[in-house]
Amino acid sequence: MANNERRVGTVSRGIRCPIIREGDNLAKIVADSVLEAAQYEGFELRDKDVISLTESIVARAQGNYASVDDIASDVKAKLGSDTVGVIFPILSRNRFAICLRGIAKAVKKVVLMLSYPSDEVGNQLITVDMVDNAGINPYSDVLSLEKYRELFGYVKHEFTGVDYVEYYGNLIRECGAEVEIVFANQAKAILDYTKYVINCDIHTRARTKRILKEMGAEVVLSLSDIMTAPVNGSGYNEKYGLLGSNKSTEDKIKLFPKECKDLVLEIQKDVLDRTGKHVEVMVYGDGAFKDPQGKIWELADPVVSPAFTDGLIGTPNELKLKYLADNDFKDLSGEALKKAISESIKQKDDNLVGNMASQGTTPRQLTDLIGSLCDLTSGSGDKGTPVVLVQGYFDNYTN
Repeated sequence: MANNERRVGTVSRGIRCPIIREGDNLAKIVADSVLEAAQYEGFELRDKDVISLTESIVARAQGNYASVDDIASDVKAKLGSDTVGVIFPILSRNRFAICLRGIAKAVKKVVLMLSYPSDEVGNQLITVDMVDNAGINPYSDVLSLEKYRELFGYVKHEFTGVDYVEYYGNLIRECGAEVEIVFANQAKAILDYTKYVINCDIHTRARTKRILKEMGAEVVLSLSDIMTAPVNGSGYNEKYGLLGSNKSTEDKIKLFPKECKDLVLEIQKDVLDRTGKHVEVMVYGDGAFKDPQGKIWELADPVVSPAFTDGLIGTPNELKLKYLADNDFKDLSGEALKKAISESIKQKDDNLVGNMASQGTTPRQLTDLIGSLCDLTSGSGDKGTPVVLVQGYFDNYTN
C-alpha cells in the first residue's frame, strides 16, 4: 500500500461563523469562515468539496421576515370570506403557529381540519393503535371535536408535551376568530363547512388543491400562495410563500430564503479566486430523513435545498462494493481483490440505473443526501455552525 494513500473518506465539519444580521455580506463571511477554519484546524480545501449554508442565515441576511399583521392583510385580500377552512396543517409551534395567527386575524371563523392519527410529517395526535382500537376508519370517517375527545381524550405530543388540538383552538380564539375543529383525511370533507379553503400541506399541496377545485371549492390557497409578494414592505417568497417559514418572535416569522442562486455562485467564485479550488456550494434547510422513534419525517421545508451550484445536480452513481466482493470477485482476496474492485470503479458506466452491482446504493438527489448530512452536522440548537464543509463526498475507493 502506497504511503501517500488517503485513509479517510467523507468528512463533515461544522464551521463556526459570526452571528448573521440583515444586510451582512454573507458570501464574504462564509468564504472567510471556511478558509479561516482550514488555516486554524490544519486542513486544505480540495476540488469538489461542498460548502453548505443553512437557509436561516440566508433569509436573515436578506431580511426576509413577515409579521402576523402582514399575513393577515394578505389572507384578507386573497380570500375575502368570513369563514375559512384551514386544512392539513403540521403540528408545530415553530412552523405553523404564527401562520395560523395571521390567518385567524383575517377572518371571522376558522374551521380547522386536522389529519389523523398524525400530520403530514409524522407528528402524532394519537397513535395508529388508538385509531384501530376505536374501530374507526381514518380513510373515510370525519370526527367532530366532541367525538374525538370522547374517543381519545386529551393526548399530548410525545416530545413537546403539547395537546395541539387545544393549543391551535386557543390560539385562533385569542386572535378574535371563532373556531370549529374537525378531523378528516379526505380534503373534500372541508367543503361541508365552507367553500373557501387554505390547504396547509407541504408536499401534497398541488394534489389537494386540484381535488378541492374539482369538488367545487370557490377559492383555494396553499401556504405557497400567501406572502408571495411584499405586504407593507415585508419580506416574501415568490415561489414558496409561507412554506418553509420559522418562528422568529411571537409576532414575526422568518420566511424561506428568496432566490439565492447568485449567492452560491458568488461563494464558489470567491473560493476559486482565493484558493484555485473548484468547490460546490449549496443552501440547505431540513434534512430528508425519518425518525423511527417519534415517526417524524424531518422535511417540513418545501425542498431540502433551494439553491446549489451545477455540480450538485443529479443522483449518486455508485457501485456496491460488498456486491462486487461477494459475487464478481468472490474468489479473490487481499491486493488482487482491491485491484479488481478499483478497476471496476474506474470503468463503471456513467449511468448505473438497473445495474445489479449498484443495487442498495441510495437513489436520491445529491442535494437531499448532502443536505441531510449537513442538517445532522449543524443541528438545530446552539452548536453555532450554520456552515458545513463536506470533504471527500465524491471520492471513491480508487482516490
